[in-house]
Amino acid sequence: MDNRNRNVMNQNPIGKYRWTICALLFFATTVNYLDRQVLSLLKPVLEEKFGWSNSQYADITAAFQFTYAIAMLFAGRIIDKLGTKSGYAWAIVLWSIAAMLHALAIPIGQGLATALGWVGLAAVPASVIGFVFARAFLAVGEAGNFPAAIKATAEYFPKKERALATGIFNSGANVGAILAPLSVPWIEKHWGWQAAFLIIGAVGFLWLVFWFIYYEKPEKQTRLSEPERQYIKSDTQDTDVVEGNEKVSWVKLLYYRQTWAFAFGKFMTDGVWWFFLFWLPAYLKDQHGMTTTQMMIPLALLYTLTVAGSIGGGWFPMYFINKGYQAYDGRMRAMLLIAVIPLVVLAAQPLSGISYWIPVLLIGIGASAHQAWSANIFTTVSDMFPRKAVASVVGIGGMAGGIGGVLITKIGGALFDYYKKQGHIETGYAIMFGFCAVAYLIAWTVMKTLVPGYKPIQDL
Repeated sequence: MDNRNRNVMNQNPIGKYRWTICALLFFATTVNYLDRQVLSLLKPVLEEKFGWSNSQYADITAAFQFTYAIAMLFAGRIIDKLGTKSGYAWAIVLWSIAAMLHALAIPIGQGLATALGWVGLAAVPASVIGFVFARAFLAVGEAGNFPAAIKATAEYFPKKERALATGIFNSGANVGAILAPLSVPWIEKHWGWQAAFLIIGAVGFLWLVFWFIYYEKPEKQTRLSEPERQYIKSDTQDTDVVEGNEKVSWVKLLYYRQTWAFAFGKFMTDGVWWFFLFWLPAYLKDQHGMTTTQMMIPLALLYTLTVAGSIGGGWFPMYFINKGYQAYDGRMRAMLLIAVIPLVVLAAQPLSGISYWIPVLLIGIGASAHQAWSANIFTTVSDMFPRKAVASVVGIGGMAGGIGGVLITKIGGALFDYYKKQGHIETGYAIMFGFCAVAYLIAWTVMKTLVPGYKPIQDL
């Protein structure tokens, strides 16, 4: 920070408007995960109603993950092109409409089944087809959330605060995961499963009002004080010096090890979170015979633990940064310690016979570690890349994470059906929990190998 900026900041209070933007990102992410989780909470009801197998449910969730993977690649570019304000708005409009369309999955599926029948592809049940369509549409919109939120964070926060801001808005995923089991089963019980999709899906339109009122680029934001504007730029260096309007090609981004490090970290670990999100209700039903309403408190408690992980994980690297480490180097030290924590999930299945609360707590700790990891891995992008490329790199990593999620979902569904027929479905869950436990250490090792130390991109 130069002397002029330091003098300005010493004479005036910095201001806190950037945290208003962080709050908007937090609530958008909460809505994002509310919409995403409705299906998994209704799985026991829909499975019984439509006779789905675990593999068919895996096909439906994999449709979301595969489409999300592809859409993330383009979402980052679209956000970069449209800008944060318009791009985020379009994303939430699309995913809110898609979330509500789940209520019409059956007539949609019947129509698509008829069309597929004309070309000899009508073997898939109409209910599966309808939900696959709705989930794919949902993925297209939801893919815009994280590229837009990370871009907004890079715009409104200095580097030293970005992991904390990311951890705070990313904790919206946890709050959404908490609110969903507390609301969705109740709505389904009283008003039916269609109402759950319609009511939860409509919430996103409320957020839009506040977004249009309170968000504007820092350069144009009249609510932002000049001292705070200067503070946001206070540790601008290397990656944030020049902001051009030219496009950065995907091919060029793929030449950098930093891109591959981020992408591999997402590939290995995104599917773990989605496994916890999409399959834990099924686990509690299969392993412990719980109904949707009985799951409300255990799932809410489990995801409550993840809030601490998300915010604490965002704060943790500041300990090393304040000791003089570069932002990336401090972040990687924190991520190594975070990567060890999910190993407790290895004990979830062996100890599940004592009480269902033991796996709930252990998986909650593992999921909390994931959110701490997530807050930091996202921020490695803005550590290394100029802001004009941040959303595009996040999109590439998101695509890799989506592909990893598809693999975990499909493998999990096949394992659960296989071991269910053998009368040992707990073995399938033990295998999946084992992978979830070690994924982060594998990811960290490869990331550290690809990018051993702080090396910002300077030639984009």
